[in-house]
Amino acid sequence: MTELLSKRPHAPADEALAGKALFLDASLSIAVLVPCYNEELTVAKVVADFRRALPTATIYVCDNNSSDRTAECARDAGAHVMFEPLPGKGNAVRRLFADVDADIYVLADGDDTYDAAAAPGLVQHLLDRRLDMVNGSRVTEAKLAYRFGHRFGNRLFSSIVASCFGNRFSDMLSGYRVLSRRYVKSFPAQVRGFDIETEMTVHALEMRMPVAELPTVYNERPPGSFSKLSTYKDGIRIMWRILMLLKEERPLAFFGALFGALALTSLVLAYPLFVTYFETGLVPRLPTGVLASAIMLLAFVSLTCGLILDTVTRGRRELKRMFYLSIPPVGGPGRRAA
Repeated sequence: MTELLSKRPHAPADEALAGKALFLDASLSIAVLVPCYNEELTVAKVVADFRRALPTATIYVCDNNSSDRTAECARDAGAHVMFEPLPGKGNAVRRLFADVDADIYVLADGDDTYDAAAAPGLVQHLLDRRLDMVNGSRVTEAKLAYRFGHRFGNRLFSSIVASCFGNRFSDMLSGYRVLSRRYVKSFPAQVRGFDIETEMTVHALEMRMPVAELPTVYNERPPGSFSKLSTYKDGIRIMWRILMLLKEERPLAFFGALFGALALTSLVLAYPLFVTYFETGLVPRLPTGVLASAIMLLAFVSLTCGLILDTVTRGRRELKRMFYLSIPPVGGPGRRAA
């Protein structure tokens, strides 16, 4: 897996990406989406940095029921401010995706940890390769910017998703992404919290969208600004989301694994009973025999559920694919007019 930390403050790829800023198509509409919760110390700088990096872009800040002056600071900095009263980053992203119309979307956090100067290069990479997502993998030498627990959890979850859905991202939980209109308008956005990045990643992998990942500088939060991410609480939520996505997108594998575990348990319980029966012709432990039989029945019920849901999932995936294809690609023949 690509190492997420580097001894260099800037990755070479960032310099190359920044050099592509002059070639952006001015006819394309670009929206910078910034979900925020209590980021009054940083949101104005984030807006200013993206206005400087992408002068033609429109910047939208979604205030996720903040208790400070986040909305006022964002508006004073020149951003269009939206409000989402339902708590959770997933709800804020869902609102932004639903209400903002553009050709290209740049998604970033409002905590001033992502490098806005890399945005033009990320956008250009998406256009050059006709991609639907470019993921900005985080590179930093600052220990406080990316705590050990977060790094370990990210590597663990990225490895699990890679083994279940495909190995195309090394930093699955990055909040810095450039997205096509096709992606945004075909993404269901069901989750509420910080597991939104997990759902976004799996959606791209399951739809087999053209995607890429490029390194970007990840900075420390300024003094007085604190992360809203809870290492353990949100880690458990992300792990649960991975399991639920596996059940929804890979039902045969999920229920097949459950079938295997239940069937093995049943056989382990039943083995001594079979040995005794063949030796004596008797079944002395009837409750154990009933339990083993019940567990084996549950195993086959699980397998049947997996087979049925796999057919349903295939049909649902085909419908999502057809809707995805109904949206014109960005750049090139047939794209939507700006």
